[in-house]
Amino acid sequence: MSPKELPVKKFSLSLLMALSMTGMTHAATLPAPASPDPNLWLEDIDGAKQLDWVRQHNADTVKKYADTPGFRQLDARILEVLDSNARIPFVNKIGDHYYNFWRDKEHPRGLWRRTSPASYASEQPTWETVLDLDALSAAEKENWVWHGVDCLKPANRRCLLMLSRGGADADVVREFDLASKQFVKDGFVLPEAKTQATWKDQDTLYVATDFGPGSMTASSYPRIVKEWKRGTPLSAAATVYEGRHEDMSVSAERDHTPGFERDFVHRQLAFYDSETFLRGKDGKLVRIDVPSDASTDVQREWLLITPRSDWTLGGRTYKSGSLLAAKFDDYMAGKYQDGKQPLTVLFEPTDTTALDAHSWTRHHLILNVMDNVVNRLEVLTPQAGAWKRESLGGAPELSTIAASGIDADDSDDYFLTVTGFLQPTTLYAGTLDKGEPRAIKHSPAFFDASKYRVSQHFAVSKDGTRVPYFEIAAKDLQANGKNPTLQYGYGGFEISLQPAYSGGVGRAWLEKGGVYVIANIRGGGEYGPRWHKAALKANRLRAYEDFAAVSQDLFKRGITSPAHLGAMGGSNGGLLMGNMLTLYPQLYGAVVSQVALLDMQRYTHLSAGASWMAEYGDPDKPEEWAWIKTFSPYTNARAGQKYPPVLFTTSTRDDRVGPVHARKMYAKLAGLGYDTAFYENIEGGHGAAADNKQSAFMSALGYTYLWEHLK
Repeated sequence: MSPKELPVKKFSLSLLMALSMTGMTHAATLPAPASPDPNLWLEDIDGAKQLDWVRQHNADTVKKYADTPGFRQLDARILEVLDSNARIPFVNKIGDHYYNFWRDKEHPRGLWRRTSPASYASEQPTWETVLDLDALSAAEKENWVWHGVDCLKPANRRCLLMLSRGGADADVVREFDLASKQFVKDGFVLPEAKTQATWKDQDTLYVATDFGPGSMTASSYPRIVKEWKRGTPLSAAATVYEGRHEDMSVSAERDHTPGFERDFVHRQLAFYDSETFLRGKDGKLVRIDVPSDASTDVQREWLLITPRSDWTLGGRTYKSGSLLAAKFDDYMAGKYQDGKQPLTVLFEPTDTTALDAHSWTRHHLILNVMDNVVNRLEVLTPQAGAWKRESLGGAPELSTIAASGIDADDSDDYFLTVTGFLQPTTLYAGTLDKGEPRAIKHSPAFFDASKYRVSQHFAVSKDGTRVPYFEIAAKDLQANGKNPTLQYGYGGFEISLQPAYSGGVGRAWLEKGGVYVIANIRGGGEYGPRWHKAALKANRLRAYEDFAAVSQDLFKRGITSPAHLGAMGGSNGGLLMGNMLTLYPQLYGAVVSQVALLDMQRYTHLSAGASWMAEYGDPDKPEEWAWIKTFSPYTNARAGQKYPPVLFTTSTRDDRVGPVHARKMYAKLAGLGYDTAFYENIEGGHGAAADNKQSAFMSALGYTYLWEHLK
């Protein structure tokens, strides 16, 4: 559900959100709903009758909204942005090369390619193709979608490639040789499943996957992690750890940092609760003794801890959302627990600040701090007592700045990006303690930003909470209440919506006379864990109250009015849209809900839904269903309401949220006679698109729908 890029190395929360079931869920395997549901048959995702239904409604939507010269022009202009060869090719370092995965018009499935650091810094890098995914797809007659790579340090010759059929989260894992640029004959191969595979050594993998009946958790993630030796069948792999059926997942990994090689086992109890164990050479596990809702990061001699709740250790209380440091070996030996050796506080949040991210270089730690959703960077250097602290710079007004180390094992080199709603991204490269970074890449401008301005405002929610939002509008905007306005939101899983450049938004919305608004509602991470927890479970309605408050503030300021205000969101943001439709229909002229959760009575039995009970609650428990039903759009949609027109988009290959929610919600609303539309991309996974062409089409469809109803 998360829009963020997924790490390969660790079973982090973002990765857990991204991984999914081995196969689709079918109606025959599900418990019956509490009351008759006439749309239950649509839960058979791949059924012939169901797919015929999908194709028919897709055709109706295309005929009405996508079969016009205006749509085709917008589609082409968005695709031009996505395929532009002037885009910044972002890279990661593997061995002596920088690697990039690239899609464009000639390579819709994509190229995995590499270049040298020196060449990358030049205006026109020389790229060497490592794997052509279009050629592979054609040769193997598969619609492969790139899912990432994990290479074995320090040699960085052997890699595990993750490839998905059609964009589903489930993928195939295959061993690849970087020197020969070929798949390894008789190498490691894992069949399509929701898998976490990492290198222990050249002849051993840690594998958490679907080993057969009973090997998956109730959340449909791996319950068992094993050691798999080269040349042996997977069935002979030795068990490392078994979680419980009620857990969310388990995994294991080796930290290959030279001189600090360690093995870890991760047990995810629920979405925000986990345990990490140090695995000894004898296989014995020793738990890192931190609260289950705290996250940990081990780098060389250091242990970093981020508690999500206030935490008292050794007589001292550390605030939720802080970043704390300890010597790893000392911590494991219990030297911090008695209070004689306090943890070092590297960051402590305030009412307006939160830690957005941190990243190691060889000798330093970069902190990315948000202050009212705008970034600044700090560089910390380990030393006795308080670490040395220096500024690495702040973002231009109402923009985003971010920095990360390039190779924490070998250097203090780092990349830095600066972006904003009206500022195309610039990529800088530098070395800490060696002067200012230099700009090496510039994203092109896809629209004339000089006509617009960015402002930040604060709405007051129902309970008095101040909710920030960004507004991008023409400089000569008239506050007459008639401006077509698109309000976007997410509000979940501690994900922050920060300023970022989008050529698609510029071309599809701003250039056509629209106002674009980003609502930083509770449930997100804009103010750290407290902002997220404020809209968890029984408090979920706070997120929807916040979004409504932003809408009402736009009316109060004369920016727009209900007839001219559209709302859009995807995944958890699609659930947000479903609730704005059913709870606040009077505020919007049209709504677009993308790859959404909508049937909150059934969500735990659909695709990977059970993994999100820590966010929403368990509808199978009557005491929790009592408040979940207040934000279940499918449950609450009923006849006789003045719902605005609504478009639902989804993907057959979305095995994270699944297409069932959108299918059923559309069917229910259409059956009640409401103005609604539906489109299900057959490929695409949770992103609803498997390539740039599909992405452009889905974006153009959403914008076209809004323009059709808000003009």
